[in-house]
Amino acid sequence: MAGVSSESLTAALVALEAKLPFASLQLAKELFGILGTVDSSAGLRRALTDPSRSSDEKSALVKQLFGGKVSTDAAEIASGLAGSRWASARDIGDALETLAASVVIAVAENKSAVSASGITGLETLENDLFAFNHAVDSSHEVQRALSEPQASPAAKTALAEKLVPNANEEAKVLIGQAVSQPRGLKATSLVRRFAELAAKRQQRWIATVDVTRPLTETQTSRLQAGLNALYGRELKINMNVDPALIGGIRIQVGDEVVDASLLTRLGQLQRQLAG
Repeated sequence: MAGVSSESLTAALVALEAKLPFASLQLAKELFGILGTVDSSAGLRRALTDPSRSSDEKSALVKQLFGGKVSTDAAEIASGLAGSRWASARDIGDALETLAASVVIAVAENKSAVSASGITGLETLENDLFAFNHAVDSSHEVQRALSEPQASPAAKTALAEKLVPNANEEAKVLIGQAVSQPRGLKATSLVRRFAELAAKRQQRWIATVDVTRPLTETQTSRLQAGLNALYGRELKINMNVDPALIGGIRIQVGDEVVDASLLTRLGQLQRQLAG
């Protein structure tokens, strides 16, 4: 997805962020249900992505189709997508799929409990998704069963759940979606995409810290407290010692980089002198 569709998806993800702290699996299931309806009708996809129709017209069409059948949040999200611009008819479905998966991932993230091994909800979700793919990749018979066009979505979902009987509910929702509605992909390819989305979200809360020499326990504690306060939650710190920095510290959290290394400052000075 690129160009105008990518911009529309980015805007939708930003808007979704406000709902994620309170999101439920039911919301994700409703969005996946709307996706199924959109995918089942080429005419509907064209109507929702027709550039000659106004945003209000397309949003009204979504409300007419799904109003009262899904939650207010689900209808609002789908209506917002319909009111955006898309480069191709398929892109709106891809966006719905991404938003629904993002809701599931947020539900896993919001689980406050951490296991005795220190594994978070997001890590558990990723592990369950990888376990499913490993089970499928290990059996040609299972691969054939999941790709059998005559098998019902319910049968494929039941088989998938037998492969990972201990998977959490979030993983079951994503795996069930992948095997019942792969949208032209192999189920394992779609599950891998969901796992990548989970990993990307988890990366938002990992601070990679590069320093010239190891920090003391006191310095590490102060850094942890400062980053936690800055981002409003406890971050996991990955510390790397990199003498090439010469001096200072470089911190990356998700896509944000705070670079206060001497090497960077020397490079900036050199560019200023050259300019």
